[in-house]
Amino acid sequence: MMAGTSQTAHWSSRWTFIMAAVGSAVGLGNIWKFPYEAGQGGGGAFVLIYLFFVFVIGTPVLVAELSLGRRGQKSPIGSMAKIAKEEGRSPLWSLIGWSGVLGAVIVLSFYSVIGGWTLSYMFDAFAGTFSGMDAAAAGAHFGGLLTNEYAVIGWHAAFMGLTMFIVARGVEGGLEKAVTYLMPALFALLIGLAIYSSIAGDLAATVDFLFKPDFSKLTFDVMLQALGQSFFSLSLALGSIMTYGAYMTRDVNIGKSAVIIASADTGVAIMAGMMIFPIVFAYGLVPGQGPGLIFATLPIAFGQMSGGAFIGGAFFFLLVVAAITSSISLLEPSVSYITEKTGANRRKVALMIGGFIFTMGILSGLSQGDNPVADISIFGRSILDAKDFLTNNIMMPIGGMFSAIFVGWFVSRKNMMEELAMEDGTFRIWYFLVRFICPVAIGAVFVSIIYNTVTG
Repeated sequence: MMAGTSQTAHWSSRWTFIMAAVGSAVGLGNIWKFPYEAGQGGGGAFVLIYLFFVFVIGTPVLVAELSLGRRGQKSPIGSMAKIAKEEGRSPLWSLIGWSGVLGAVIVLSFYSVIGGWTLSYMFDAFAGTFSGMDAAAAGAHFGGLLTNEYAVIGWHAAFMGLTMFIVARGVEGGLEKAVTYLMPALFALLIGLAIYSSIAGDLAATVDFLFKPDFSKLTFDVMLQALGQSFFSLSLALGSIMTYGAYMTRDVNIGKSAVIIASADTGVAIMAGMMIFPIVFAYGLVPGQGPGLIFATLPIAFGQMSGGAFIGGAFFFLLVVAAITSSISLLEPSVSYITEKTGANRRKVALMIGGFIFTMGILSGLSQGDNPVADISIFGRSILDAKDFLTNNIMMPIGGMFSAIFVGWFVSRKNMMEELAMEDGTFRIWYFLVRFICPVAIGAVFVSIIYNTVTG
């Protein structure tokens, strides 16, 4: 690819694009983060408001980002600069692209650490390490991993190495082949484990918890958490969706694809709850345990159940697959931009940027557990938690809000109608949401987050 030219690579089919975009959206946010946030948010009340945000706020922004990517046919930065110029708008709109690429780099620098934990636990589970574990032993095992800096860095390196290998191979040789095999495997494993959990665990308690809302637990903080989770889960405002949109062909219907992506992503999140909570309730564990739900709590159940080594290993393999399909979408925007601007060899660029992100992630990994770095506090948060807060609660809402504002107010209605090729009624609904509802809702949430942070 020559410097400064538009993207030349495209998905070979609509199916591979859908699988790639779903893979970008489906990740640890669905299987690791959603269950414990639902647990902390009161179950059904959180799920209901989460679904509302996904389809009323998240999906219109998803359509906007895909349309910008396909029209621009470049990296997020290049696409925003190109479209702003064509529309006679300020070149400063390219800052949306810069924010997305930078946000993806920051997210991957701690996401890959958690991905490393899942790799470690996959091997531990298959080796039968969790056999007979009680709560104290499971907590000690997780704490031991976090405190062992060599293990943390080593698993972090292994996960980033897998990510760089796939991205270095390009769209057809790397991204497409990865998602073509990994996504069906993920869905099959998820369904199989959910069925197993429903039979072996407490299905009735899970249904009550997830699908019977207790609105007394629906606080403003829970609503903020649900909106942040919907953005994180859909990979919005991180450049990933815009980059994948740039590889779309003109015959793909963006609106229908966005609905499929959002539905699949939400389905995986609900299925993850159906997979995890029957085990949690059957073994008397705490659903609102927090981030440690997966790593410090579930191994207790795997250690006690028949065939726990295989079930536990399959579960953590599922987590690894979900993490990898998202991590490659986080690395792709920056690699796409550098190759676009310089014409440099893609493999060298992937290695260079991946190595930089790995180095950034070392401090994230060492900020957990009983390590000297863990004593470093940024506004009362560890380095990993501070990065998570910065991207999830500040950069992503701002990026999503300005993407909606740009598409709704600064790109001509005629051009958007041509790009999306929606039926007139459907377009009017989407246009109303992206112009008025999305910016106002996201802006209100962002202001409240900042207010709560400042006031403590």
